[in-house]
Amino acid sequence: MAKADQASSSSSSGEVSVKFEKDAPELTAAAMAPLVVSNAASLSNVRRNSSGSAGASFSGGNTIPPEILNSEKQPLALTRSKTERQRNNNILAGEAAMIFDNRISAQQKLKLLNRIATVKDDGTVEFEVPGDVEVRTLGNGADNLYSEVDEEPLDATELQYIPPLQIVMLIVGTRGDVQPFVAIGKRLQDYGHRVRLATHSNFKEFVLTSGLEFYPLGGDPKVLAEYMVKNKGFLPSGPSEIPIQRNQIKEIIYSLLPACKEPDIDSGIPFNADAIIANPPAYGIRDMINDVRKKKLKLRPVTYLSGTQGSESDIPHGYIWSPHLVPKPKDWGPKVDVVGFCFLDLATNYEPPESLLNWLKAGPKPIYIGFGSLPVQEPEKMTQIIVEALEITKQRGIINKGWGGLGNLAEEKEFVYLLDNCPHDWLFLQCAAVVHHGGAGTTAAGLKAACPTTIIPFFGDQPFWGERVHDRGVGPPPIPVDEFSLQKLVDAIKFMLDPKVKDRAVELAKAMENEDGVEGAVKAFFKQLPRKKSEPGPDPTPSPSKLFSVRRCFGCS
Repeated sequence: MAKADQASSSSSSGEVSVKFEKDAPELTAAAMAPLVVSNAASLSNVRRNSSGSAGASFSGGNTIPPEILNSEKQPLALTRSKTERQRNNNILAGEAAMIFDNRISAQQKLKLLNRIATVKDDGTVEFEVPGDVEVRTLGNGADNLYSEVDEEPLDATELQYIPPLQIVMLIVGTRGDVQPFVAIGKRLQDYGHRVRLATHSNFKEFVLTSGLEFYPLGGDPKVLAEYMVKNKGFLPSGPSEIPIQRNQIKEIIYSLLPACKEPDIDSGIPFNADAIIANPPAYGIRDMINDVRKKKLKLRPVTYLSGTQGSESDIPHGYIWSPHLVPKPKDWGPKVDVVGFCFLDLATNYEPPESLLNWLKAGPKPIYIGFGSLPVQEPEKMTQIIVEALEITKQRGIINKGWGGLGNLAEEKEFVYLLDNCPHDWLFLQCAAVVHHGGAGTTAAGLKAACPTTIIPFFGDQPFWGERVHDRGVGPPPIPVDEFSLQKLVDAIKFMLDPKVKDRAVELAKAMENEDGVEGAVKAFFKQLPRKKSEPGPDPTPSPSKLFSVRRCFGCS
């Protein structure tokens, strides 16, 4: 969820400063990734996200309002400025509202955006709009504002019989982005549908051993993750990085259409997608999008800010996080669902190494510390800080090496266990508390296990989850990775060891324990499918798929 920081309403100019973080969550988080039901020709999307709070609240987006970033439009390229420009503070509400007037030319809108938006040195895009602008002026319009949720809850949704579909899931990102969609794909198979999960080649074995079909998408998740960690989002820190990332994006974009219609690479079995489920990390650059549209899809090119390419709000979205942690805002409407966290059961078949079991039995529950698939800039220094913090607080700790290369110790420590891969749904039950990067899936696993949580956000939606964890009282304020220090980690560990924090974590875990986000995601998908005349058919109760066998899966990174 993009974060909007509202300045004090008592400013002398009478204006409200709203900051939209460039580190957009749709580039990273699995649980923040909407399920998008679309047809095979629609290969790009940008999610809708708006605030349901009263008063001076504004639609949140990546860098510009969601009405401009519709399903076929690409983000506005704003250049990074070394000094903040002086802007005219006397911006009338009517002028700001002109951004959403489709009668205004794209050039005029760009000039207006340039006037009211500044990209700061930290990558934050700051908009200044008058404090007296009503939500309807800058929001989605009267037709798209909801005072209450005008829909039945997903639990009450009756699943009609749906003939078997061929469904492709287009998933870009790290292991944490892929894993919840494996769970969703397996459940869709239980309902009799054929599911192809298209993602990076790194995850081929993980997908296949889960019993799903696999198709490779372009791009290297390690390269993408390194870029996001270094630049905290879209904007590159230097021109030399631009060609590398353009090649990554080009590989992703050009692999999307084959993933929807090409035969299985290994078996040669034909495939033609009836529906697409996608996560928005499949972002792009306009010239590449238009090249694919013209050459591959035979569609006309898109332009920035034009309102003639269809409405993004028509695309159904499902947010896979717990409503107990983030309730659905009332103005999101019936095409947006909050379905619950989606967990993949990896603990059942997991066989922990004997050395780990013996270490766990040798003392009190440890604190888990790890950053999954994210690269760490100075792993030796961070490892030293972690070990010293554990020593000062007299705690035992499990350090997950991950892709960041943590755990290079000058000498072994009895109170430290170095870990490679291990399913979080098993491991976190053995822990007293957890410290991690704040990926949505890792956050969910920690909260489900009733673990007090400290989040060290790197980019994207991670600061948001850190704030939510702190707001619920189950963890200290998040510590941005650039501010990570011995004293802050020591203070965070002491915070988590407070019995009152543990009590609140147990309370939240109990509230979440009856949620089935996977079933909620499947119901949200079925609910949004085009309605046809009802036909008699078999009972929709899922039964185990006879097409694929499920073998042992790898643990979470």
